Parts: sequence; structure tokens; C-alpha cells
Amino acid sequence: MARRHGPTSLLWRRRQATLMGAIALGLVALVFANAGDWASRMFLRMVAAYWWSPLIVTPFGFVVLTLLTRRFAPDARGSGIPQVMVARRAPGAAIRSLVSLRTATAKFGLTVGALLIGASTGREGPTVQISAAIMARAYKLFRVPLGPAVMVAGGAAGVAAAFNTPLAGVTIAIEELAAAYEQRMTLLVMVAVLVSGMVSLGIAGDYTYFGVVAVGLPFRQALAIAPVAGLLGGLAGGLFSKALLGGTLSQARPLVWLRSRPVLLALLCGSTVAVIGCATGMTWGTSYEPARMIIEGHHSPLWFGPAKAVATLATSLSGAPGGVFAPSLAVGAGLGDLLKPLFPLAPGGAVVLLGMAGYFTGVVRAPLTSVVILSEITGSHALLLPLLATALISDAAAGVVCRERLYHGLSKGFSAHPA
Repeated sequence: MARRHGPTSLLWRRRQATLMGAIALGLVALVFANAGDWASRMFLRMVAAYWWSPLIVTPFGFVVLTLLTRRFAPDARGSGIPQVMVARRAPGAAIRSLVSLRTATAKFGLTVGALLIGASTGREGPTVQISAAIMARAYKLFRVPLGPAVMVAGGAAGVAAAFNTPLAGVTIAIEELAAAYEQRMTLLVMVAVLVSGMVSLGIAGDYTYFGVVAVGLPFRQALAIAPVAGLLGGLAGGLFSKALLGGTLSQARPLVWLRSRPVLLALLCGSTVAVIGCATGMTWGTSYEPARMIIEGHHSPLWFGPAKAVATLATSLSGAPGGVFAPSLAVGAGLGDLLKPLFPLAPGGAVVLLGMAGYFTGVVRAPLTSVVILSEITGSHALLLPLLATALISDAAAGVVCRERLYHGLSKGFSAHPA
């Protein structure tokens, strides 16, 4: 009985590993968020003092990041979510590669470095990979066998801690990280998400990522706006995914030639980001502030959404560590702002949120996660049904443009057993 159910039993060690791993990853996620915000502020201060400086710093910064990533942590490139999807299939091998502490440490530093040079990127995808690595290490320390559920729970808890969105952690486990959501994963995911969310809540407070949007939509307005936002957002998001997958995986000769010269590719991508950023002044980093201002009712230039999308695409194609969650939400906000003149009688904030739901779903192809994230980061529970309708329409429209889901396609570029 003591061996089976005592404090040294496998059951108790598993519980201790889950608890300690969730606490640790929650703390790391908060530090990561603060470091990313600091890096963004430092970059913007440099731009304010010397507007031309990104034309030098950003391209060469991309080259340095690419060289460091390829030399020391090739599994740290890109988002982080595709790596966890692959790690779930071979957790024993992945802890030495895709979700090793070395890769997680590099992901942390290199993502902060990307924000420090103005790359159009986010920290949410990297948080998923870092969190999965921390949870896997906790299980190894407590001598508990690694299984797919460990990777799923760690990644889901990372989403919860990054956005302060516990429900989104559960939904991304269902829609993205687990190809087939097994019943036995449920408790582990729930506990990891709950604990990491409590850590974030206890330290950072009960905040909403983009403030509170306490508006609703009458049925007739929702019926008119949701199809438009879903169709346009889905098509635009699908085009982004298709371009990113094509640039990353296509075997077309010019693209293969360019990918075989990573320094040149990084220089071109960094130059693109720098030129767009200097010309607009709004596409650096996550573009959190411009998106928040649009939600609050400020107007953005017509080109903000497309410019942010191109800057994000260039950053992602360079291979630099960083995610597309926050930048895609910013692009969606720009799309929503373009839709407001079409529906002058509708609340502007509600139209913007539907635009965000349409584009974000079109990119990640996870409608439930998109709706839950947007609902939690804006407190817009009154818009739950219009958001869901928009997301479902967007998912269908994006599937016409790009049949393969973004993270599933990007996961083909990784292996838990590197050669």
C-alpha cells in the first residue's frame, strides 16, 4: 500500500511534478513577459531618439539572431508550437532536443533579442515551447515517465500564463497540441493550467490583455457583420498561412536557393521589417499598443493591417525565434478598423473584435481557441456567439485558400530525433 499510494509512489511523484512544473513555468512566463515588454520599450526609445537606427540595427540584428539560432539552438527557431506538437509524438527523445532546457533557454533569450531589434513577433508561441520544456524537466527530476500528456499540459499551461487565459489553455490543448485529445490527459491539463494561471493571477493581478470591451451586438447587426468579418478575415489569414508555409517548405528552386543562404535571407527579411517599420512607425514588435488603441476607438491608417502582416511574414520567414499570436491579433484589429465604416451603426469595438476573430482564426485555424482567447483577453463575453460565428466562417474560408493548418505544416520542419 505504501509503495502504491504513499508519498514516494509514482502517483504522488506525478502529482508533485505537475504542481512544481506548473508553478515554475508560471513564474518563468511572467519573467518572460516582463523581459519582452522591456525589450520593446528599449527599442522604441532608440527609435524615438534616432529614427533611422532600425535601418542598420534591425537587418544586422536579424543576421546575428539567425546565426546564433542555427549554431546553438536550431530547434528554437520559429514559433514553438510546432515543436511541442512533434515533441508530443516522441517525448523521450524530445527532452534532449525540441524541449530541452538548452533549447528553452535559447528560446527565451533569442525571442527577447528579436523584440529588442524590432522584429514583428510575439512571445506566446515561444512560451508554449518553454513551458513544455519546464514541465518535462520537472517530470524527469521526480523520476516520472514522460508521456504525450506532459507536453500537452506544459504547452497549455504556457498559453494560460502568457495571456492570463485559463480556458484558452484548455482549448489549445484540444485543438492544436493534441492530435487526439485523450481522456486521461484531462486532469493533467486542468491541473497544470489551473496552477500556472493562479501563479500569473497572484503576481500580475486579474488583468485583461487588451482591456475590457463591455459591448454587445444586436442580432441583426451580428448577422450582417459576422459573415463579412469571417469571410475577409479567413481569406486574409489563409493567404498569410499559405505564404508562410510556402516560403518555409516549398521546394521551388528560387526558394530552396534562398533558404540555403540563411544570412542573405535574414538580411532581406530584416531589411523588409526595418523599411516597413520606419515608414509606418506602427509595426514594431507585437504592436500591442496600436491594437489596443484601435479596440478603444482610435482610427488606424488604412495600411496598418497589411503592413503589419508583411512585417510579420518577413520575421517568420527569417527563422528568428518568435510567434505570430500577438502580431496576428494586431493585424486583425487593423482589418476590423477597415470594416467599421461599412457598419456605422454598430459599436466600433465589437466590429474590431470580430475582425480580429476572423483574421486570427484564418491564420491558426483553431476557431474555439480563437474565440476563447479573444473573449478572455478583452472580457467581451457578450460577444461570444458573434465571435464564434465569425470564427467558424473564417475557418471554412481559410481552408479554401490554404488546406493545411499552419502549425501542422510547420511541424514538418522539425524532428525529435535530429540527424
